[in-house]
Amino acid sequence: MTPAEDINKNIMEQLENIDDDPKISSSEDEETDDEFEKLLNSFIASENSETAEVGEPQKLSDTVSRAEPKVEYGNDETELAQAYQNFIDALVAISDQRQLPMPTLDFKPESLNPNYKPSTGRKIVSDTLACWDLMFAAFPEKLSTLNPNSTDEQFLNFAEGLSDQNLQLAIISYVEILIDIENCEISYEERRLKAQRRRIEKELYEEYQARKERKQRFIDAVRSRHFPIDAERLINNYFKTASKDAPAAYEVLTTNPAMYAPIENDKIKPRLFGLLKVTPQDGIRENHKIGAFLKKLRA
Repeated sequence: MTPAEDINKNIMEQLENIDDDPKISSSEDEETDDEFEKLLNSFIASENSETAEVGEPQKLSDTVSRAEPKVEYGNDETELAQAYQNFIDALVAISDQRQLPMPTLDFKPESLNPNYKPSTGRKIVSDTLACWDLMFAAFPEKLSTLNPNSTDEQFLNFAEGLSDQNLQLAIISYVEILIDIENCEISYEERRLKAQRRRIEKELYEEYQARKERKQRFIDAVRSRHFPIDAERLINNYFKTASKDAPAAYEVLTTNPAMYAPIENDKIKPRLFGLLKVTPQDGIRENHKIGAFLKKLRA
């Protein structure tokens, strides 16, 4: 493993906290991110404060470093774009200074718009890996004492002791990239969890509405036949029982609906033009009629 690869393990370890598969530039990973991005779109659109539009990255001072990340809500992508731009600017200067070819870069700033995705982070890792190879080729002696497993603070302390401003800016910007990628990963996970929660809430609400509408169709159907039973009580009690044991509840509904709501004998019309009084047998007959009707009903 080259020194550059050792150094980039710092970023890879951060990405592994979010992604189980830390492979770089995987089209399969990008497809997964894109699928999830569709889920996030509606949420992001309504959360303007969480959307970081990446414009033209501002230039940072060559001598000013940021040991602690700037926590600006919704601005993580802009911070990362700025750090990356500073890093690449320094590498271009080193490339020109030492007459070394610049590596091919995969990351495009527009891929941060509207939000960071793990596949974007992997492209940045790929670019920094290639750029570290260039830095070691340009400054083999100066970088020979750099510990690949250095902390952010140790990287910054090392940069302060360098006389070459381009190399100094490159290392400072690299630390900023580490910090900003971590911030973006945290923000991404927060958005993912919020969007997931909203999707679940939406599905539950839609299920509740569908259940409510279906229940009302049953009630209306029973009422339309003027059965001697409280249709609303009948159907509401059935749905409550069905939520625990649907097959058993349906069996009772279609064979003995009076279990859910009593037959109202006073609403049964007397037979033979009122000559025959209503008897318990009439209630049983109506109970069977209601059950048979509900068995054929498709509401």
